Amino acid sequence: MINKLARGCTCAALLAIAPLVSAQTYPSAPISLVIPLAAGDATDTAGRLIAEMLARELKVPVIAVNRPGAGGALGTDIVVKAPKDGHTIVLTNNAALVFRAILDPQVATYDPLTDLKPLGLAMRTPSTLAVGGEQPFKTFGEMVDYAKKNPGKVRIGTAGVGSVGDFCVQTINLLTGAGITMVPFTGAAPAVTAMRGAHIEGVILALGTMTGHLASGAVHGLLISSEWVDFPGIPTLADLGYAQPLFGVWTAFFAPAGVPPEVTAVLVPALERAIKSPDIAAKLKTFGIAADYAPPEKLSAEIRDEHRRVLAMARKAGLVK
Repeated sequence: MINKLARGCTCAALLAIAPLVSAQTYPSAPISLVIPLAAGDATDTAGRLIAEMLARELKVPVIAVNRPGAGGALGTDIVVKAPKDGHTIVLTNNAALVFRAILDPQVATYDPLTDLKPLGLAMRTPSTLAVGGEQPFKTFGEMVDYAKKNPGKVRIGTAGVGSVGDFCVQTINLLTGAGITMVPFTGAAPAVTAMRGAHIEGVILALGTMTGHLASGAVHGLLISSEWVDFPGIPTLADLGYAQPLFGVWTAFFAPAGVPPEVTAVLVPALERAIKSPDIAAKLKTFGIAADYAPPEKLSAEIRDEHRRVLAMARKAGLVK
């Protein structure tokens, strides 16, 4: 009887410590961090900095792997289908998770709340409307007036159909009746190249992509989704008297849905410590990006809220039914 009781206690004890043992053995191999953007993009650079800090926290290599395409949907989908062991995660943005899912659902076929496991919000950067210095308009109001008087002559490049910039163009047209033409590119870099070559009049991209160009004076910032201390002269829509704001870009970490809880028990706090590092915040700011950690539950709530607001505006603009 005593032996049976002892064996029962031993089994119970082993079961109790099993999750702890699993947590202590994760990660058991290098972690692949999929970044669904082109190498050299500001978000890519920022993601690699966080990956370095995360590697120190977890004491295993965290290897950034670029998988650009379809506005972030391609790389995101790769992680949706990855093994559920926590050794493949993604740093992706609201373009791939919310905007493209609404505007281009044939490409973004996943559900961010059921096919992915939120690990934490990482950073934010405002959306910025910038135009070439050679353009005849120097303010947002002048651009709107010019566009109305010259139909089809104001072409604004974005990072593609279903990107945040795409939706910002639609928002501006809805609010002003400007009739601006949205020109989709395969990413931020080619859109900027086209603007600098005067093949298009301007771009709407994440501030992180535009900081160097704006600081040099080569391009003019006409509008920004939220104030940024280094560019106080660029107004928001609210500054100009509009009630509807532009959407900015946020970026967050996810794992495939179904990863074991003992994995997230290790990964989530490690990411929080990495993102909240003062060193990371200082470095990201130089790229026009703000480190802004939020836990998984708040990230899920933001996805739901933004999806609701974007869908309502898309319907109002006649972009979707």
